[in-house]
Amino acid sequence: MTPAGSADSPGGVPVQIFAVTPIHVPAEELARRQARYDALTPSGLRVRLTDIGPQAPRALETEQEVRDSEGLVTAALERAPDEADALLPDCVLDPGVAHLSGRLDRPVFGLLRTSLAWSLAAGRKVGAVTRNKAIADELARQVDGYGMAGSFTGVDVLDLDVDAIHEADRWAVALEEAVGRMDRAGAGDLINGCSAVELPAAAAGWPVRVVDPTALTLRLIAAGERA
Repeated sequence: MTPAGSADSPGGVPVQIFAVTPIHVPAEELARRQARYDALTPSGLRVRLTDIGPQAPRALETEQEVRDSEGLVTAALERAPDEADALLPDCVLDPGVAHLSGRLDRPVFGLLRTSLAWSLAAGRKVGAVTRNKAIADELARQVDGYGMAGSFTGVDVLDLDVDAIHEADRWAVALEEAVGRMDRAGAGDLINGCSAVELPAAAAGWPVRVVDPTALTLRLIAAGERA
């Protein structure tokens, strides 16, 4: 990360993170997601979320839509503005992360890769939930590509439509049912497989630690800046 973007630099200039949605979302949903970032982002960081654009899928329902999204997000990250200190796909599938990491002059953070690495570093087996099978299949493929399949207990599919992303109560009901199944599978952590879903307060008392990948990744980025 560039010294000029450091939270400890003179004047306290925050680290600028450029994030891109994996699907085209309406203005009100983009605003909701940006507000969520603003609430979750620790001091010293600033996330600017950009919509991927109308050429992108409106939902990731098929393998082809996942592939289309990946290509568009990768291209958008490559065109990130010069003032961005770091890049972040707003998607737990980490589109573009493996392709771009090490090829650019600024770091590319992946919500899934970071969350997996944290669980493994803590010695916990980890599973995930996603809203549909297409996303589940891609998430499992990414886990395998990261070489972390040995500590992964699998993906539980919630069978929810795209509107459940902003309808937190619906997601919470399905998530609680999945927690029991993942507990029996031996997971210590469970990655909530969407970057933009609010976790229910009740999750703190569930037998498996539910990980908000967006909140965790931002905390770890901020910790790295302070180190």
